[in-house]
Formats: sequence, C-alpha cells, structure tokens
Amino acid sequence: MATSNIEIAQQADLWPITRIAEGLGIPEDELEPYGRYKAKVSLRHLRTLRERPRGRLVLMTAVSPTPAGEGKTTTTVGLGDALSRIGERSMICLREPALGPVFGMKGGAAGGGYAQVVPMEDINLHFTGDFSAIAIATNLLAALIDNHVHHGNALGIDVRRVTWRRVLDVNDRALRDAIIGLGGPSNGYPREDGFDIVVASEVMAIFCLATDLADLKERLGEIVVAYTRDRRPIRARDLQANGAMAAILRDALAPNLVQTLEHTPAFVHGGPFANIAHGCNSYLATDSALRMADYVVTEAGFGADLGAEKFVDILCRTTGLRPDVAVVVATVRAMKYHGGVEVADLPHENVAALRRGTANLVRHLTTLHETWGIPAVVAINHRAEDTDAETAALVAAAEAAGVTAVVATHFTEGGVGAEDLAREVVRLCALRQAQGPVAEPVGAAAESVGAVAEPVEVLRFTYPDDATLWQKMTAIATRIYGASEVTASTAVRAQIKRLQEEGYGGYPVCVAKTQYSFSTDPRLRGAPSGHVVDVREVRLAAGARFVVMICGDIMTMPGLPAAPAANTIDVDEDGRIIGLF
Repeated sequence: MATSNIEIAQQADLWPITRIAEGLGIPEDELEPYGRYKAKVSLRHLRTLRERPRGRLVLMTAVSPTPAGEGKTTTTVGLGDALSRIGERSMICLREPALGPVFGMKGGAAGGGYAQVVPMEDINLHFTGDFSAIAIATNLLAALIDNHVHHGNALGIDVRRVTWRRVLDVNDRALRDAIIGLGGPSNGYPREDGFDIVVASEVMAIFCLATDLADLKERLGEIVVAYTRDRRPIRARDLQANGAMAAILRDALAPNLVQTLEHTPAFVHGGPFANIAHGCNSYLATDSALRMADYVVTEAGFGADLGAEKFVDILCRTTGLRPDVAVVVATVRAMKYHGGVEVADLPHENVAALRRGTANLVRHLTTLHETWGIPAVVAINHRAEDTDAETAALVAAAEAAGVTAVVATHFTEGGVGAEDLAREVVRLCALRQAQGPVAEPVGAAAESVGAVAEPVEVLRFTYPDDATLWQKMTAIATRIYGASEVTASTAVRAQIKRLQEEGYGGYPVCVAKTQYSFSTDPRLRGAPSGHVVDVREVRLAAGARFVVMICGDIMTMPGLPAAPAANTIDVDEDGRIIGLF
C-alpha cells in the first residue's frame, strides 16, 4: 500500500493528456505534448476562447502558514475533484513548483495524499522548462547590460545604479550579494551585483500578468534596468533586449495542462511566491480555464494577508478577474500553533490554545468580507489526530465570525472527502451571482485618501488607484496586517517619493514580508495588532507595473536549511524518482 505522496502518484492510473484535452474541447493539433501526460495548450487556441463567458472563480487561500503545514494546494485539488464529483464542470489552476523549495525545506507543490496533480515528480522537477526559460531571459538581460557597458556604454549607464539582478532556481545564500567583473578590463567593469531566486524575478511577474505574447513583449521592454548619472531610466527596450527575451519565453507562455488523480483537468503555470512576489499563477491560465469550465479553483500563495491581497489588489485590479467566493484553509494544528503551542506538542489536544489561535483565522475572514467583500467558507483540512472537541471549537469560531466551516478529508479520501465543501462553494457562488452590484466605499483607507460611497462591483480593493505609494503601503499595513504605522529610513522614503514623482504612483504595491505572521516578525503568532511595519527596500517593477516594498528580514534569495530535502531525493536503477515529498 502506498505510504508517501510520490508512491500514491506513481501508482495512479493516468489518462493520456489528449483525453483530458478532448474533454475540454481542445483539439489534439492545438496541444504541444511533453510525453503522454502533460502538454502545453497553444496560444492560438486560447485566442479562440476570448468571446466565451467566464465561469465562476473560487479563490483558495489560508490562515497564516505554520511549520505544521496547512495543505492549501491539497485542498485546491480536493475541491476541484469534489466539484467534478457532484456534477459540475471544473478545472483547477496552480502555480508551478520552484526547484529552490523542492530541494530546500518546503518540499513538493503538487498537492498531497489522494488530492494531487500528476505526474507529480515531473511537475516538481523541471516540468516543461518554464522556469528555465524565465531564468535565461532574465540573465540574458543582465548579460546585455554588462556587454553594453563593456563596448562603450553609449546609453551612459551609471554602473553604480544598475538595478537588474541575475536569478537562479536554487536556494543559494552565498549569491545574494556579489562583486562581478573581476579579472581585468577584458571581463568588464567591476560592480556590485547579486542573485534572486527565479520566483522573485520581475520576468516571472510579467510572465504571469501578461495577457498575450504582444503584451509580454511590451512589458519586457518597460523593465527599468539601470539609471544614468542624471537618473534617467534605462529600459530593456533601450538595449533592444525585449524581442529576444520574448522569443525565449514564447513557448513557455502557453499554459501547461495536466490532471488530478481523479482526472480533473488542471493548468499548472507560472510560480511567483507570495512572500517575495505577487503569488498567483498566470493570468492566461486562469482566464482560459474560466472560458472552458463552470468552476475554476485557483490558489493564492500563503495566507490571505499575502497571496489573496495581491490577487485582489494586483491581479484583479489590472485584469478584471473577480473571485466569486474564497475558501480559507485552516487546520486544528495551525490554530493551536497560533495559540502558542510548540510544534512538538501539536499532536496533543489543547482546546484552549486552539480557541486563542482562531484569532488568526478571524482576522483573515474579516479582511475577505469587510475589506474586499468576498464571501468565504472555511475548509478544515482534517488530520487523523484532530479530536472532536478541537474540531468543534474550530467550527464554532468560524460560525461566530459568520462563516460556515466544513470538515474535509480529501487528503485521505480524495474528492469524495470534499463534497460537502464543494456544495457550500456552489451555494455561495449562486448567492453571490444573485446579489449583483452594491453601493460601497471605493478602495480602502477611506478616511486618509478621501474615498466616497458610490455604486461599484461587489469586489473592493484595499486602496484606490489614486492613493500615493506611501498611502497604499499604509493601507495594506493597517487594514490587512493590523499594524499601527509604517516606517522607513530617510533614503527609502526619498526613493518612494522619487518613484511617485516619476509617474509610478498609480501602480499597485507588492509587499515582500514573512509569511508566518501578520507582522514582519515571524515569531509573532495569532493576530498581532499595533506593530510597526518597516520598509527596508523598494524596487520598481515597471514591466510588471507594480512597486515592491521589502519589509523586515525577508530575503529574495532564500538559503537552504541544515537538512535540505535534496539529501533524501534520489533516482533508482530504473530511473524512478524516490524520496520526493
């Protein structure tokens, strides 16, 4: 009997990907197969779907993550399978796993137990090469910058003000900061540089926000890579780089079609992290799925304060996507952890700690309903050790907040274990559709930015477009994180002011911070309030059309743990991957 995720996946009866595509109405000649069980769907075919109406969008989010793990991807898969089981035409949309965490501490990202997307070992290791293409495009631009300087620097790039960083899809702390160009004039100009992980790159964000190939190339051209001595921006198009970058990314831009263990179709495409980037799979995948299915379940990274906030304030704001309902994944273990229980003691019943920890859940639910106007259901991802008393206390806490909580057992039972959750999602979507537009304050922080009440769509944003960058950061910190104020050094404040004056004030803000807490201190569990959020660094992502605000000690190039997952991954003499999650 299978005992690990990879063993369950390797024993699955997969359908040929052509059969999955046929069920979606995708002709075989519009597929680019990568073996028998995965394929890219042509951009040409996706263009034919644009006149179709969109189905209903279900946003999967969660409480603040804990070391015990909550199972958001697993629940996404389980819900997609359950919707199919109750007779709804469903698809799921997930981000691609990055090799950094696969070999680091997070493990795989294809779900778990009997709620997985498959072939899981392929998805977790290279997949169709999308991340490699993104890394090559990013590093090509870096090489063209240094090559331009080496051959005369006609654009007048100030080598002290090169902002473009190289990337790698491996966690390598030694490359966070580096000196390049050593070895004499033939090797270029020595300067400070550094590496980010691929999922933090602006090219990844552009890749996931682009609406088509032309939009991709246009956005790539807008990337600001450096400044001259008089602070004039140098863009990728000034280096004639965006054409070649788009050529590298052409095939990668087509979404990847796979299936779940129960043959529900899935797009797995793109993969920015929510703690250091915008945390959503590609717009192309989600929008296309909505044209082919009645229900699409998509995942936003980490807790609602990070992934869901960026899904709403960046993706929905710029693309017109609108979630009909949110599912908030919670576990008994997570609530006990947020209530002060240490990891080693989580298997033991502690109802009092769980009740304290539900403050974290309630904060997320309040944000979804009161800030964004999104109805929610709590999915309790059940574990065998959860006691009846603990589960009842968690259900009661959700109901006290005005939200239904549903116990789901998809990890051990597959889609059948999430059927009650699927029925509640369908009910909420029908209720949402019947409500229509309502009169609500526009944006967030109405007191500070002068928003007024007027008829708007049901979805609301955390802040209005015309708020300043500082006001947007303040709105996120105070309304979503429960902070009392935002601080920054004089240099960072000057940089924010300069970006505002240069015309970037209309961009959304993308916050990079720890995922483990509403604050910037990962040790502050539960729902801390009154804390201070300090903006340590600001980066312009002109092609992605947002401004990144890096807070606390978050790193855009993580390191490996003392015992990385890579130590247990292997391949047997038959070429079968073992030890992977």
